[in-house]
Amino acid sequence: MNAAAMVGRVRPRRPVLLVLSAVLTGAVTLAVVAMHGRDAQLSEAQQVQQIASGLHCPVCKDLSVADSPAPLAQQMRDEIARKVRAGESADQIRADFVAAYGDSVLMTPPRRGFSATAYFLPTIVMVMGLAIAVMLVRRWVRGAAPGPDDDEPSPLSASQRRAVQKAVARLREEEPA
Repeated sequence: MNAAAMVGRVRPRRPVLLVLSAVLTGAVTLAVVAMHGRDAQLSEAQQVQQIASGLHCPVCKDLSVADSPAPLAQQMRDEIARKVRAGESADQIRADFVAAYGDSVLMTPPRRGFSATAYFLPTIVMVMGLAIAVMLVRRWVRGAAPGPDDDEPSPLSASQRRAVQKAVARLREEEPA
């Protein structure tokens, strides 16, 4: 086996290793983020801030209740603080605001109905992209490996042969003598 054939066989492994290392790095990153979780012991002010940052201000566009300077947002923060002092959970407080203002008060869409596509579509796109990448890498690896028929020309149809002969004849005519 000559050196050129050996180089052709070694190269396809590098992209496969790069793809596998990228997938592994992404999986490890997601696992670390998922295991980090939330701190259980938050102060009252931190709980109010956390809940308020998850709610849209009905008056201000694109601002959370925590960031909004509107009087209604201040009233909502006060209401959240009162409910936290009363011992209500964050989910109960959010549910009360959803009951009063609808799902649009939530900064993140609910995981039901049409809004669920915001959660599932990226995963579906990632899985499809990974499948396409694997398919393309496999095709590329198979195409790069030298085969037993590489020395033989591929069979051409009669019309393809005529087209090649015409192109060669044209090139010979244009060639300076």
